[in-house]
Amino acid sequence: MKGSAWSHPVSIDDVSDRGMHIDLVADEAARAEIARIAGLRDLPKLAASFDITREGADAVRIAGEVSATVGQNCVVTLEPIENDIREAVDLLFASRAAGSLADSEGKITLDFDDPDPAEPVREGLVDLAAITTEFFLLGVDPYPRKEGAVFEAPKAPEDPTKHPFAALEALKKGRGGDKT
Repeated sequence: MKGSAWSHPVSIDDVSDRGMHIDLVADEAARAEIARIAGLRDLPKLAASFDITREGADAVRIAGEVSATVGQNCVVTLEPIENDIREAVDLLFASRAAGSLADSEGKITLDFDDPDPAEPVREGLVDLAAITTEFFLLGVDPYPRKEGAVFEAPKAPEDPTKHPFAALEALKKGRGGDKT
């Protein structure tokens, strides 16, 4: 939570039995820093909507959606494009005691058929902005394409002496043979 571009901590103790709803919108400074980290041209919108519910005495479930509009460049045409991102969020957070994978002897047993284990709660807090940023970054398309853009590989030259390394090959042969 400390040192991040954007933070919105929520204490799990503040979540009542009825739950809580929180809407977040990143300000301009946070969006600029997150866009820089993600290598984006710009980030005009980053928001999240979360419902937080109790899951026992020491755990909370955070469910909702992260949405954003990102400015990127098409990997084919290099033209600027905008993409919308929508990422569903459903996470369980628990204090160390409630979310520990280890038994009383410290032995850890994983059952890969069970749902994901709970995320740890740090100092009684869950940072909703950090969750928003994480899910946003997972949703960014690393190879964005403008609609209809198609990559066409360059055609190989018909004359084999016209390839990019032909001049180097000629120099190599001119120095007295085929030395590797």
